[in-house]
Amino acid sequence: MTDNTIASAVIIGAGIFGVSTGLQLARRGIRVTILNDGPPANGASGRSLSWLNSARMRSEPYHRLRMAGIDRYRTLFAQHPETDWLRFDGGLTWDADDKGNEIDAAFRHEVSLGYDARHVSAADVATVTPGLDAKAITPQGAIFNPGEGWVDLPILIDLLLEEFAELGGLLVTDKGKARIMVERGRAVGAETATGGRILADAVVLATGPAVPKMAADAGQSIGDGTPVALLVQTKPLAHPLRAVLNTPRVAVRPAPGGTFSLDADWAADEGVKVREDGGYEIDDAVVDALLAEASRVMEGNPRLEIASIGVGGKPIPGDGEPVVGALKAVPGAYVVFSHSGATLGLILGELLGYEIATGAEHPMLATFRPERFASQ
Repeated sequence: MTDNTIASAVIIGAGIFGVSTGLQLARRGIRVTILNDGPPANGASGRSLSWLNSARMRSEPYHRLRMAGIDRYRTLFAQHPETDWLRFDGGLTWDADDKGNEIDAAFRHEVSLGYDARHVSAADVATVTPGLDAKAITPQGAIFNPGEGWVDLPILIDLLLEEFAELGGLLVTDKGKARIMVERGRAVGAETATGGRILADAVVLATGPAVPKMAADAGQSIGDGTPVALLVQTKPLAHPLRAVLNTPRVAVRPAPGGTFSLDADWAADEGVKVREDGGYEIDDAVVDALLAEASRVMEGNPRLEIASIGVGGKPIPGDGEPVVGALKAVPGAYVVFSHSGATLGLILGELLGYEIATGAEHPMLATFRPERFASQ
C-alpha cells in the first residue's frame, strides 16, 4: 500500500541520494526504477571524502538536518558494529597559524549548540586520538569531535541496492544520460540517451553536479556553486590514525582495508585542468604535494602511495545549503542536490521519500526548497 496516489517513480542518478530515495519509496510499496549512465556510485558519491559531521558554523536548520543525518548512521552502525566501511572514531580539525584562524570561535559555537567538542593543544592531542604528528598542529590548538565518523559510500550504496532489489526495485545502468520527460507542463517519466522511456507518477533528479542544468532544462533555476574536486585513494598502510583529519592543507580520512582518502581544495584548483572535451588533466606534481601534506600530519610521516585518483564536480548549491523537494515549475518532478552527500545521504532520502509518497511537505526541509532561487 502506498500513502497516496503515487504508484510509480523514476529516479535519475544512482549515487547516495538517488539510491537512498529509491529505497525509501520502495519500502512504501511504490514501484521504483533508478536510471544511471554507468555503474552505481560512478559520480560524486564515488569520490567523496564522506566525513560524517556537523562541525564549524552553519545555519540552524542545516545543523539540525546534519545531526539527523548522523543519527541515521548511528542506527545503521548499531546493525553493523564490526564493519570496516562505517566508523565513528571522531574528527580532528585545526586552522593555519594566521589571522584567519577560527578554532576558538568554532569551538565556542559548537559548544553553544551542544555539539560534542574538545579544544586540545598539540601536547594533549595524543590523549584523545592516535596517529597524529603533533608538530603539525598550530599554536591555537585543534578541535576534536568524538561523535564524528566516516562512511564508504560505494559499499553503502551496494548494501542499499540489495534491499532495493529485494523489494522489487529496478536498477537500469549504462543507458547514457537521461532526461525528464515533460508533457503538458508535467513530468511524466524519464527518457534515456538510447531512447528508452519510463513513465512514472514522480521523477527525481539526483544527478549530483548535473542537477542545476537538468532542472533548468525542465524549467526551474537552481543556483550552482559546483567546483572540481580531486580525491586521492592510497594503497593499504598499517597506521594508527583513526579520526578524520581536516587541516589547513589536507583532509585525511581512514578507509576500508587500511587505505586512506585525501583531498584539498587547493590541490583541485592547482592540479586539475578541464579539457575542451570535458575530460580532465591531472598535474602529478600537485598530487605528490598532496601526498606529502598528508604524510606530514600523520604519525611517523609514512610514505603514501597512490591507488587511484577521482576527479569531477563536487555538488555545491549556489548558497551552500541543500536543495530538496518538488520543482514547483514542473509538477511531478523532484530534486535533491547538496554538498555533504555522505552526512545527508540517508536522511534526505528518507525525507524526500516521505514528501513524494504522502504529498506533504516535511518541516525540516522548509528552508531548502528549490524555489528560493527564483527571485535571485
